[in-house]
Amino acid sequence: MRSNRIITGDATEQLKKLPDAIAQVVIADPPYFNVLTAQDWDTQWPAVEDYLRWSEAWVSECMRVLREDGLCFIFGQPGKREHAFLHLMSALCRKHQFHDLLIWDRVVGYNERRDSFTPAYEMILVLRKGDPKFNKDAVREPYSPEKIQTYLRDKRYKDRDARMRHLLAGKYATNLLRVPSLKGSSKEKCGHPSQKPIDLIAKLIACSTDAGDLVLDPFLGSGTSAVVAESFGRQWLGIELNPLYVEVSQSRIASTGDVHQAKGFLSA
Repeated sequence: MRSNRIITGDATEQLKKLPDAIAQVVIADPPYFNVLTAQDWDTQWPAVEDYLRWSEAWVSECMRVLREDGLCFIFGQPGKREHAFLHLMSALCRKHQFHDLLIWDRVVGYNERRDSFTPAYEMILVLRKGDPKFNKDAVREPYSPEKIQTYLRDKRYKDRDARMRHLLAGKYATNLLRVPSLKGSSKEKCGHPSQKPIDLIAKLIACSTDAGDLVLDPFLGSGTSAVVAESFGRQWLGIELNPLYVEVSQSRIASTGDVHQAKGFLSA
């Protein structure tokens, strides 16, 4: 199967054409259902039940093409009045193996609400098939010099050299991923209303793949997963229905200005 390409078409139908167990990781950022209400693709289902049936169908195909040691990351977010993703997570975890639930802390809130807390996070449901490949060291977060000196003064650690090696390597990332969302002035912004930051997608690919592994994105959108995969020696395959976003993704992938070492999370 030829990789490093974009397939134009409907995700569910195109996924059916792919062989079994080819993807090391699936990164799926699908429509959320009535969250981005100005977008036709997020409001196309008459009822939540229709959205759930559609979602369960494409997730089943993603799990089919996922390797036994792979992981499937699925983005989602409750809207102000809709909470379809909560129902979807419950349904998917009854059919597939739950691995983790990540919280993407966008750092800055959005869409101020008069009658509730300002939303500032999205969720990422992680599913698996068997014993997944997971590299915890690939997503360590650096300690500040001040924090390192504070920890070194702790008398409980007798092996100072071992302690220093750990501190220099950084702390293990938690399932709360604090990555600023893209603002209008960001150089990464390319016009997609739900574009994810390179640094966020880099964390997901870093912990779940090695060089040469295949990254599959069934809703390629702005192409961020392909940009990260291409940059760091991973194979990739993207599916996108909208020809406009196919062009956007192709342009970003071809532009060396968008391909950079995302804070060192990945190495080829």
